[in-house]
Amino acid sequence: MPEFTCNFTQPAQTLGHHWEHTVGSGHAPLALRADWQAQMRRCRSELGFRHVRFHALLSGEMETLLVEEDQFLYSFFNADQIIDFLLSIGVRPFVELSFMSEALASGTTTVFRYAANVTPPKDMAQWSTLIRKLVTHWVDRYGVQEVRGWFFEVWNEPNLPAFWTGSQAEYFDLYRATAATIKTVDALLQVGGPATADNAWITEFLDFCATGHVPVDFISTHHYPTDAFGHIGADTVTQLEHSPPGKMREDAVRVRAQARGLPVYYTEWSTSSNPRDPLHDEPFTAALAVKIAMEANGLVEGYSYWTFSDIFAENYFPSLPFQGGFGLLTIHAIAKPAYRAFELLHRLGTELLPVAETHATVSAWVVRKGRTATALLVNHAMPRHPIHTELVTLRLAGAPEPCAVYVERIDEDHANPRRLWEAMGKPRYLDVRAVEALKRGSALVQEPHPWAYTPANLDLAIALPPTASPRSRWSLLEPARRIQR
Repeated sequence: MPEFTCNFTQPAQTLGHHWEHTVGSGHAPLALRADWQAQMRRCRSELGFRHVRFHALLSGEMETLLVEEDQFLYSFFNADQIIDFLLSIGVRPFVELSFMSEALASGTTTVFRYAANVTPPKDMAQWSTLIRKLVTHWVDRYGVQEVRGWFFEVWNEPNLPAFWTGSQAEYFDLYRATAATIKTVDALLQVGGPATADNAWITEFLDFCATGHVPVDFISTHHYPTDAFGHIGADTVTQLEHSPPGKMREDAVRVRAQARGLPVYYTEWSTSSNPRDPLHDEPFTAALAVKIAMEANGLVEGYSYWTFSDIFAENYFPSLPFQGGFGLLTIHAIAKPAYRAFELLHRLGTELLPVAETHATVSAWVVRKGRTATALLVNHAMPRHPIHTELVTLRLAGAPEPCAVYVERIDEDHANPRRLWEAMGKPRYLDVRAVEALKRGSALVQEPHPWAYTPANLDLAIALPPTASPRSRWSLLEPARRIQR
């Protein structure tokens, strides 16, 4: 039986809510859709995301740069429409400068259904002109103080041939030209890279910047627990089975050490890199996402979950309500268990208290927030590893007596709309009544929970089934109120 203890009077560590800094989307044109915007507005309100990052801002569908009668035509209207909306709801862009405008491309290699060109520019001076015109336009339109709060990230995963046909040296040249151009617009604009997959190139990138006196304000990279595990072509379950416990934290520790004091932003992470992973729709992902996010505390400045919505079209746009997509929300804006996990995280305070004891599958955190405190508990194991329902006890020494305690659960029987959809017979197309029923079934429910209190000790016990993410919250009485009762 897992037993955890926490001294309520101990000094707290700051919990930075780094997972709220940025969230991922698909490619930029999706942000012009009304349903995308409605979901983004909701995520800002309920989950607290402050920036959003998407691919292909410079690609053909955005019509940022066209050639007509051998003349370059620059048009930032579509990009402005997106940013106008984001700023109106209190969200800023984390600008990924990709992919190559066809007018500047040195080749014809593309990626994804929307045919994003992944070749280096045929003329670096013309690329620099595009970046200068774009960034200057935004400074003129939104003001330099506003744009200084944005982040400019050069490219996406240039260490993967699917996203960059050039060499590492050619990417470094692209970064140098881009960073230098941005700094000519305003020296305090934030630019960084290398935006690699699987924590790659950090040392080489910083060596290049130091040797060439190339400006860099932050390190960005990506990781997933499925990176490099299992044989080529292995299914997600097999990859996760072989992913060591704590891999994501170990990655972040290593990158933090390599970053030479610069801020670290993971601009993509999720529980797997499979865009059609059924686990993305299940409580498994809620539990793993909580564990990954909490274990990165103090190691990263930003931790961008990929993605907030299943309105996503890298390969195709399925109409199936539960499709294993990356999103926290389905195409119908039904909250998946992982969405509810981020909702629990958002409500946490910023005072993280030390918790004693460990367990093979159960993790526990205690966080203070004003006159309330929250115990966040996860019972999680990778696929094909032992896991059982656990009766967990938590003692808070030195805690005031609560006036109320309640629990919210995410598990197979709570906040799990996919299970309800399966009970409906897995309809491919949902009518309004079905959508509303699934939304109700996705909600977190506050249930009163018993507690025991002896002088200066608060004791709680709760049963955690596998892949559960419960949150116990209690409101604390000030001593004066206790005396008055």
